[in-house]
Amino acid sequence: MKRKRKTPKVIWRPWRTRFLIGLIAVGALALEGQVLYLQIFEKDFLEAQGDNRHLRTVQISAHRGPITDRHGEPLAVSTPVDSVWADPQALRPALDRLGELAQVLDLDPDWLARRVTSNLDREFVYLRRHLRPDHAARALSLGLPGVSTLREYRRYYPAGEVAGHVLGFTDIDDHGQEGMELAYDYWLAGETGTKRVLKDRLGRVMEDVELINAAQPGRTLATSLDLRIQYLAYRELMQAVQESDALSGSVVIVDVTNGEILAMVNQPSFNPNDRTQLEVSRYRNRAVTDIFEPGSSFKPLVVAAALESGAYSPDSIIDTSPGYLRVGGNILTEDYNNLGRIDITTMLAQSSSVGAGRLGLELDPDQLWSVLTSFGIGRLSDSGFPGESAGVLNDPQHWRPVGQATLGYGYGLSVTALQLAQAYSIIAADGIRRPVTMIANDGEASGERVISADSARALQTMLESVVSPAGTGERAAVANYRVAGKTGTAKKFVVGGYAEDRYLAVFAGLAPVSDPRLVAVVVIDEPRGEDYYGGLVAAPVFSRILSGALRLLAVPPDALEEPPLTVVAQAGVAP
Repeated sequence: MKRKRKTPKVIWRPWRTRFLIGLIAVGALALEGQVLYLQIFEKDFLEAQGDNRHLRTVQISAHRGPITDRHGEPLAVSTPVDSVWADPQALRPALDRLGELAQVLDLDPDWLARRVTSNLDREFVYLRRHLRPDHAARALSLGLPGVSTLREYRRYYPAGEVAGHVLGFTDIDDHGQEGMELAYDYWLAGETGTKRVLKDRLGRVMEDVELINAAQPGRTLATSLDLRIQYLAYRELMQAVQESDALSGSVVIVDVTNGEILAMVNQPSFNPNDRTQLEVSRYRNRAVTDIFEPGSSFKPLVVAAALESGAYSPDSIIDTSPGYLRVGGNILTEDYNNLGRIDITTMLAQSSSVGAGRLGLELDPDQLWSVLTSFGIGRLSDSGFPGESAGVLNDPQHWRPVGQATLGYGYGLSVTALQLAQAYSIIAADGIRRPVTMIANDGEASGERVISADSARALQTMLESVVSPAGTGERAAVANYRVAGKTGTAKKFVVGGYAEDRYLAVFAGLAPVSDPRLVAVVVIDEPRGEDYYGGLVAAPVFSRILSGALRLLAVPPDALEEPPLTVVAQAGVAP
């Protein structure tokens, strides 16, 4: 039988109780003292630490300045959007909920996980840019720590592809990338502001504390475009390119009185609101970047040089027999038939390349080059449009007889549609060269004289004969207006020489002749239908565009047909 073990008796000593109570009291006093010390002596430090954890300095986005046409119609505006961003360090405890966030933001869950976990050492990472505010609010409603939104602005173009090539577009950070958006980025861009805000533990803004710098919006840019004429030119060019099955086309319309570009369109076009269409082949402005040999549309400039030389007049005779042009041992060009001896006016009306080639050969190379360069050939225009080409015009010291002859009928050099329009504007302005511009101008612009007024007016009259029933440009006529212009049909240069089945159709002209107001150039690249001549493909486009544009601008007609006389018989009674 086991003996029961006795439980040791605990002896309670009062001093131990007092000792423990004393320790607790001392600790409490120490803590209270520390609290008082911090509250009284370290107050500023603690407030600064709290501010550092909850006060943040954030940017205030500034919206980009709007772009308008000459009448104030909006062409480019900025609309508010929200971008969702995250602080990966704060979001780290909620990584298991990234799938919910990916679903709300329409993102791939794996991509979002990589995006966050690979940037855990950063405090700011964009998750999705430029969402509608209501869409971005759904991401915030998840209550994930470190997920916030930032107000930004996205560019919107009300006219879409109608003015896309002129306006260009901006990147996702709202910086100009092409067109007017790029050329005037310094003018349109706003200045970002800053403010101090109070955020909660999830990174959400609870209160605006202080405005540090106010945001400065960009300035308005009023272009020279007339949206009514721009729409008209776009519609007619698109129809012409489709009907002729052409590769591309361009139209430029210039106000003669001040050099303003009222319309500039290209086909194929692109919609700057759709970023999937931002391909170089679609968004480049062919009217200022693409160069081509102008063919017969260049002949009036050579005639201008001949008139300026003082040795020729509109009635001067050029012998085009036997109907082809031989230089050295080469036959360079031939007319559709042997026109024989004709004056220069007939040479233009019938578009005799033989006559133009012989006229080019007879002119002094330096004098011819001087006149052509004064017309802007081989030089950048004054438009300031990004990516503009200067074209090609070789120095006369490198000219050979063959090259000088082909220059007479528009081969061996290259121009842009804008350059050709500027050159015809000089003829229309009685010999005055005004800078072409994409910015709205009030009143007439000053310029410099390029050729004499007599030479320019003589050319206007000569080019009017081209649009007569006896000329090659009859289809460019506009009812009730006198029109002057020149057709052009140029073979395209390919590897090994000029193609026999690839053409460029051109018409350049002005109206009304009595007091020129508008100049227009129409270029149709490689029409592949039955017709490919400039007088058959490009001239009708010119007619339809100018017919509408002259009426929109309320330009008075200068060729009203006389109403037919009617005889009204009145019966009477003999006295």
